[in-house]
Amino acid sequence: MLKSATTQPAFWILSATFFICGLSSTGIVGQHFIPFCADNNVGIVAASSYLAIMGIFNFIGTIGSGWLSDRFDNYKLLMWFYGLRALSLIYLPFSGFEFFTLLLWAMFFGLDFIATVPPTVKLTSKYFGTINGPVLFGWIFAAHQMGSAIAASSAGWSRDTILTYMPSFVVAGLLSLLAVFLIIIFKKLDTSKMQSNAA
Repeated sequence: MLKSATTQPAFWILSATFFICGLSSTGIVGQHFIPFCADNNVGIVAASSYLAIMGIFNFIGTIGSGWLSDRFDNYKLLMWFYGLRALSLIYLPFSGFEFFTLLLWAMFFGLDFIATVPPTVKLTSKYFGTINGPVLFGWIFAAHQMGSAIAASSAGWSRDTILTYMPSFVVAGLLSLLAVFLIIIFKKLDTSKMQSNAA
């Protein structure tokens, strides 16, 4: 099953975008948001509160994403989710770390935090079937965890080396933009495949 899946671009594109998902969510925000706030004179308790608010909105965003994934184009949803995540991550270092900007950022980013999961699961099942899809999603999720681990370690190394998290958050945002382009390519491949099957 895995050997067959690795011959298909769909598997690698889904793995690459989910790698970026892990990198740009649990990897950098989950591990380094509070220290980044502390570097910008935001207390640890206050920063933790923003993270808690993010968690509340994540609950809403994930359920909402599942509802949307059952009703709308999953490619377009992923484009929007990764695009909005990119803007959020690039904006954060320039937000000024004021109360209202961080509050709005936490709510906005929270809605998007795990929103990429339902459409990714749907596309995996679409391409590989309802029997093989869940197993292959496990491998795709492994890419997510690899991205998370790499972001957690590299952002820490960056902070120790150049004494700021700014480049790490900006790079995570730019990689999220890359995920948007990968999804666009994925959609074009799917469209071409459907046209060729129809012919």
